[in-house]
Amino acid sequence: MAAPKQLPFSLPSPEGGAVDLLIVAAEHSGDQHAARAVRELKALRPEMRVCAVGGPALAASGAQLLFDLTAHSALGFAAVIKIPFFRRLIADIVRWVGEHRPKAVCFVDSSGLNLRIAKALFARGLTSKAGGPTKALYFISPQIWASRAGRRFAMAAHLDGLATIFPFEPECYADTKLPVTFIGHPFVSAEHVAPVRYDPNGPILLLPGSRKGAVARIFPALLDAYLWYRNDGGDHRAVVLYPSDKILAALQAAKPPAEVELRHLAVGAEPVAASAVLTSSGTMSLECALAGIPGAVVYRTDPFTYMIGRWIVKVPYLGIANLLLGEAMYPEYIQGAATPARLAAQLTASLREPDRIEQTRLHAEKLRALLAQPATNSIGGWLAGHIG
Repeated sequence: MAAPKQLPFSLPSPEGGAVDLLIVAAEHSGDQHAARAVRELKALRPEMRVCAVGGPALAASGAQLLFDLTAHSALGFAAVIKIPFFRRLIADIVRWVGEHRPKAVCFVDSSGLNLRIAKALFARGLTSKAGGPTKALYFISPQIWASRAGRRFAMAAHLDGLATIFPFEPECYADTKLPVTFIGHPFVSAEHVAPVRYDPNGPILLLPGSRKGAVARIFPALLDAYLWYRNDGGDHRAVVLYPSDKILAALQAAKPPAEVELRHLAVGAEPVAASAVLTSSGTMSLECALAGIPGAVVYRTDPFTYMIGRWIVKVPYLGIANLLLGEAMYPEYIQGAATPARLAAQLTASLREPDRIEQTRLHAEKLRALLAQPATNSIGGWLAGHIG
């Protein structure tokens, strides 16, 4: 198959001339989760013909990759409507769906882009809620429980089904007519390769996040805390995991000492052993929690963004593990509270207090139970049921 064209582009036609499912996954994590969904679907229904606007994981899963959108994920999707590339992409996806009439389109995460595509397909009368032939499905809900809860009504108007990865999310849509199904979290699936594991003799993990701006604000706080811990007699070395060269450059700008190792976080690599962690509130904090690594969550942003966030975000915790458990598995240190002394004290407690280590282990077990796939639901089965 010829490589999909770059801008200006036109998505290629399905191989064989027909298609059952189009998947749209804009970021690398969504590409991975969507690939698992395709593998499960094809295990149940090998005859299913799947096309994708996604990335290499979807291509490897057996889907026909129409365009590698993950190569553009660094641009961000919050303001996609302002960027000509994404306006053209949305228009061409709408054209493609209108021309090839897949039985369903499944959007994966990335609500800034995907909800706009769903709205555009509805406006063109192509989706079943608008009387068209194509069902509009969504996998991995936007975090309406944290902010912009009103999105759920537009989602209910445009979508035929939503599969969620957190058990409390179906209730968030209870006042709409959108069918919502909890199918379990990908991090506790049998095929998931965790990037980290607990080892009491391992290094301390410093995880400032995966976005350049956040890393620039959070990493200095993590680094100062680790150096405070070392100056106070601590002997564990530190490892900082980074996902891309862009983030590596932001880390290097903080001039970490030679004893702090900067290590690339490669997908599918051997899990990194760790004894304790200081982490941003992102996805990796949940991976660490499920691995039973003791530690704390750190969050810093500019004062204006923080003020607006406090007004918009309506959750008691920032860390998803804490939110799921309803208690602070990871103590949270936000803005000025993230001092070197306080964070260093968290490292010491995480490394030396048996009760803290045991409580973290018990929390990890509870998290796994909460996030486990229900016996009657799977993402492959959910897709198959909607496609028919």
